[in-house]
Amino acid sequence: MRKILMKKIILIVMVSLFTTTVKSQILKPVKWSYAAKKTSSTQAILYIKASLESGWHIYALNIPKGDQLKTIFTFSPEKTYKLKSKTLEPKPITKFEKTLDINVSYFEKSVVFNQKIQLAGSTATVKGEVEFMVCNDQQCLPRETLKFSIPVK
Repeated sequence: MRKILMKKIILIVMVSLFTTTVKSQILKPVKWSYAAKKTSSTQAILYIKASLESGWHIYALNIPKGDQLKTIFTFSPEKTYKLKSKTLEPKPITKFEKTLDINVSYFEKSVVFNQKIQLAGSTATVKGEVEFMVCNDQQCLPRETLKFSIPVK
């Protein structure tokens, strides 16, 4: 009788732990990857890619009156490189958002941002942060800031 009771208690505890684990999973619908390609001995392009799960989108870099939405890249100043331009993006999807009363621009599935740099030497490590918000039709997750480090060889 005790063995049966113990087995039931263990089963209940295990089911409770499994249920709690599943409920407490954190949503991470965007994955970031980084690469660099030298275009000459003194210049390179950084590629920063966001891959999104189905149904999710990330906002573009330029959204008038949409500072709380837009994606922002910040690069740490270093002596080994200099930014040559603003961060570039492909053409986003744009639509009027009634609840915000503004046009919003965003990307679905994936997007590759790129940044041209001038190298001071033959190599560099570009460090910085990307601040972004990811949404689907039902919710937006809180803004998130991720640090990155991109070696240029």
